[in-house]
Amino acid sequence: MTLALLEQAGLRGELRRNESMAGHVSWRAGGVAEQVYVPVDVADMAAYLSSLPADMPVYCVGLGSNLLVRDGGVRGAVILLHGALREIRLESRTDTSAVIYAEAGVAAPKLARFAAGHDLVGAEFMAGIPGTVGGALAMNAGCYGSETWQIAVRALTMNRQGHLRQRERSEYALDYRHVALLEQAEEWFVGGWFELQTGDGVASKQVIKELLQRRIASQPLGQPNAGSVFRNPEGDYAARLIESCGLKGKRIGGAEVSAKHANFIVNAGNATAADIEDLIDLVAATVAEQCGVVLQREVRVIGDRAKGNA
Repeated sequence: MTLALLEQAGLRGELRRNESMAGHVSWRAGGVAEQVYVPVDVADMAAYLSSLPADMPVYCVGLGSNLLVRDGGVRGAVILLHGALREIRLESRTDTSAVIYAEAGVAAPKLARFAAGHDLVGAEFMAGIPGTVGGALAMNAGCYGSETWQIAVRALTMNRQGHLRQRERSEYALDYRHVALLEQAEEWFVGGWFELQTGDGVASKQVIKELLQRRIASQPLGQPNAGSVFRNPEGDYAARLIESCGLKGKRIGGAEVSAKHANFIVNAGNATAADIEDLIDLVAATVAEQCGVVLQREVRVIGDRAKGNA
């Protein structure tokens, strides 16, 4: 679509062709997307979605912190939300609680800091989620014993026609790192409402600081990674199982099981998406063989394998 066609369709954002996704995912690896669109706002995102062919695959990406794009690239459209859908506001308040609205492109840690700045408590754990509000809503992201949909009360979604709809929490099947709409519909999260209790903002900021210190001490933040690769199996920890199999430091190409946290795979140097995916598969197979536990991926893998890769 040329600039003239963009304007003719009423689009105000930026359209890019054959865009490398390596710069849009936290693993810093992966192929190109057929087209990438950076909307100006929610209305512009609606105009873009409604302009696409009905059969074109669509992917919404925030910080790309839970995503692996295969080396063969992505057919279809990728919509980059971080930095685009960035509105956050105090929606309503009583003496004991308040509701914050945050668009899908808002970084989760920003929501935590915004809440503390308004003397609200309960969102501190969001500071430990290295993604956006949209991603957190889509996967019920969580850490330190709390999950997104414990504080999210409803969401704003958009379908392929660009129509907006408010969805209540009761309209979703929610589980550990899992969110599914109870009715059949193709929708994407564009925002969410979060209900929090009134409390001590200074104490909340201190909790956020301590959680971030814990994260720095326990996770390989100095190397490109996508956070926890596997969900924790019930009653156990994926990291413990992986470490018990002697897999810390295991490497395929430029991908390596972190020596700091076994449930993290890092790009230790020029890793391809295939290196990372092969190492994920190796870890899962080894844990299944040695521990009898089938680990479930927490990260999402999209796109095609490069030609020549099985």
